[in-house]
Amino acid sequence: MIASRPVTHRATWPQRIATLFRRDIPLAFLDLCIVVVAYMLPLVVRFNGHVPMSYWENFWKFIPVAAFLHIATNYFVGLYGQMWRYASVQEARRVVLASVTAGALIFGIAVIVGGAKTPIPMSVLVLGPALSLIGFGGIRFQSRLFALRRGASDAKRVRVLLVGAGDAGAALLNDLLVHGSLGLDPVGFVDDDPRKVGRSLRGVPVLGTRAAIPSLVERLGIRQVLLAIPSATSDVVRDIATLCEDAEVTLRVLPSVNEIVNGHVSARDIRDLQIEDLLGRQQVETDLDAVRNLLRDRRVLVTGAGGSIGAEIAHQVASFGPAALIVLDHDETHLHDLVTELGVGDNVHPVLADIRDRDRILRTFTDHRPQVVFHAAAHKHVPILEDHPGEAIATNIRGTLSVVDAAAAVNTERFVLISTDKAIRPSSVMGASKWFAEQIVRSRARNGYVFSSVRFGNVLGSRGSVIPTFFRQIQRGGPVTVTDPSMARYFMSVAEAVQLVLQAATLADGGEVFTLEMGDPINILDLARKLIRLSGHVPDQDVRIDVVGMRPGEKLVEDIIDEGEAPEPTRHPAILVSRPAPPDDTALVWAMERLEILGEDDEGKAGDELKRLAREGLEVSQAPNAMVVRR
Repeated sequence: MIASRPVTHRATWPQRIATLFRRDIPLAFLDLCIVVVAYMLPLVVRFNGHVPMSYWENFWKFIPVAAFLHIATNYFVGLYGQMWRYASVQEARRVVLASVTAGALIFGIAVIVGGAKTPIPMSVLVLGPALSLIGFGGIRFQSRLFALRRGASDAKRVRVLLVGAGDAGAALLNDLLVHGSLGLDPVGFVDDDPRKVGRSLRGVPVLGTRAAIPSLVERLGIRQVLLAIPSATSDVVRDIATLCEDAEVTLRVLPSVNEIVNGHVSARDIRDLQIEDLLGRQQVETDLDAVRNLLRDRRVLVTGAGGSIGAEIAHQVASFGPAALIVLDHDETHLHDLVTELGVGDNVHPVLADIRDRDRILRTFTDHRPQVVFHAAAHKHVPILEDHPGEAIATNIRGTLSVVDAAAAVNTERFVLISTDKAIRPSSVMGASKWFAEQIVRSRARNGYVFSSVRFGNVLGSRGSVIPTFFRQIQRGGPVTVTDPSMARYFMSVAEAVQLVLQAATLADGGEVFTLEMGDPINILDLARKLIRLSGHVPDQDVRIDVVGMRPGEKLVEDIIDEGEAPEPTRHPAILVSRPAPPDDTALVWAMERLEILGEDDEGKAGDELKRLAREGLEVSQAPNAMVVRR
């Protein structure tokens, strides 16, 4: 038996028009009234209120035709079925097109019917469409006009000053004017371009440069300042934040260009000022084609993929379409969280393994045969490793050796070690262990492998870093602990650091040490005060700051380049490169074996020896089993 299909009736075009008009009957009725008034008014004025009867008779024959043509033109041009609350210039053009088109048709018909003596005065045929245009536009845009008036008179609206009268500022202003429900009343702009000062955007004036913020806040009763420059550097943000702090007004910001989705600016993107805005808004230029050519359709492995740096590397690598992304970590929870964020797919392969397990790492590399490796797995917390140098030796040195050897065994094309500025003239166990890791990578690069290292400083928001620690102390009510008033550190956001790591990977030939440009060092005491203010408190009043003294292994200011390595610029302005001589393999093996034995027998001696060797370098003397130090 053949099943019968349900009979469907396709609506005819008159039915579709009727359906549309049922939704817009009130608007169509208003349009009809506007047409009648628009043509009647110039007729009455033409005869000073005493219209001859013959013209009245012609008018009542003429007006149904005019009304039909106007309503039909409005429909075909698209003046019905719109949400006029969100109307823009495009909709305004439609109103003009509809009225001009209908007016031309009406004029043509009148000329055809009456010849040189039209049944309706020529002035009526000209002014009627013009008045209709004004009426159609008025009723359609009245919701926006009245919304702006209501907003201007609403005492609860927050008066805001916008910083930046560029494309982002104009888009933000438009969004604020359209969405009056946000409760923000833009009263002016400031912009550092003197050519813009004195001009206006949609009636909102550019009142001066950013230096005028404090005086404008006081004079205009500003309650918020909105930074509408997504490309603003951290230096600009800090300067504007200082001006707002002096003026005792809240600063809110649009996200940086890296954070804005699809490049579209919206008032809903506005957020509170964050520490990343003050310290990490360097605009990183990336050669996307070079990175894409390196990663697309390649098998890429990331160790330490559950950590802050490793996870960001995994996310950015995934965006370039690798053939396989192998994410390796020894922490099950962090690995699970990362895979959940990346999404389960055929090209994402989680591996739960410890880099200290040499056999397991070799088996992983043999199974997946990665072509590009980013080695981010490491112990990194300076105070902890000062007390446990054996763990630093086992993970940062022996673990790196396991990964490097496995990569060499499967002929990995490119290997990048994530290192640290603490490896330069190291004073800590952590820095010394990363120095040894660099030596291991450099020793293998001598054999023709494109293995290199990338150094950078502190990453904003990474687990265990100073900023989350300060925030936790502030939430507890203090005190915030600073080790030394003169201590300073280099900071970079994790996204920017990883972009530069990927860029450095494309520049490598083998054996290089790349150093990322980190900007200027930030005083930690000043940083603590800024974080307290960001949290809505007053330093040393609401939240106390205690200076507790430097911890073992710490420096007042970290080095960013080793003078003995003669760093050179690369074709990327934010990356320097040095090519130090590779270590002697015999000395390196001897040192690692000695450190491993000391780490098992006497951790105190192991830590001292580790730092000594890293500071002084390695060289094998003429005696086969002896080693001397080279200063």
